[in-house]
Amino acid sequence: MTLRKNLNSIKNILFDLDGTLTDSSEGIVRCLQYALEKLSVECPTPAELHAHIGPPVRNALSLIMKTDDVDLIEEALRLYRVRFSATGIYENRVYEGIPEMLSALRASSRRLFVATAKPLIFTERILNHFDLTNYFDAVFGSELSGKLDNKVELIHHVLSSASLAPDETLMVGDRMYDILGAKENGCHSIGVTYGFGSEEELRSAGADLICESPREITEHFRAE
Repeated sequence: MTLRKNLNSIKNILFDLDGTLTDSSEGIVRCLQYALEKLSVECPTPAELHAHIGPPVRNALSLIMKTDDVDLIEEALRLYRVRFSATGIYENRVYEGIPEMLSALRASSRRLFVATAKPLIFTERILNHFDLTNYFDAVFGSELSGKLDNKVELIHHVLSSASLAPDETLMVGDRMYDILGAKENGCHSIGVTYGFGSEEELRSAGADLICESPREITEHFRAE
């Protein structure tokens, strides 16, 4: 049975953060620019930098700078975080319809979680800043060291820590990493096209459903 016809089996919903709950593109792009300029590294265009939003920042910096030099990547990441922790973290906005969607899903007695590759210390600040924390049963993110910034490992950690059954759990995200992480762990998935990934990327990764807005997610659950 397809997920569309079996949403009543879903008891737990995991949400990505960047590109799913909030549009963090301005802050991320500006912080990447800041780090590259400080290192005198040629900076791609904002559109090119935008395409790197989704994977862990370490991975993105390695690709952008075309290097495997660990020391250089770590220094770029340090500079990125200098600006991000003070300014970039708030160059961000909640997507229209997110509070209403989360409220409706909470009212349906489902358990909601955040599962993001962003470091937990930043994730919690963002959720608190936008008054989103209370919608969630728990919030999971990576460590500053990079531990748990792989979505497969992160989702496994969430399932284990919260004692969630994979076949009753749904991952909602905007990039292929969210979808592939869900599949690898036996979970269902919804890909959202209002974030940073394309519909083609999400379908190719195997998303069970594609939604164009938070409102569409809500409507699917109301129609169950």
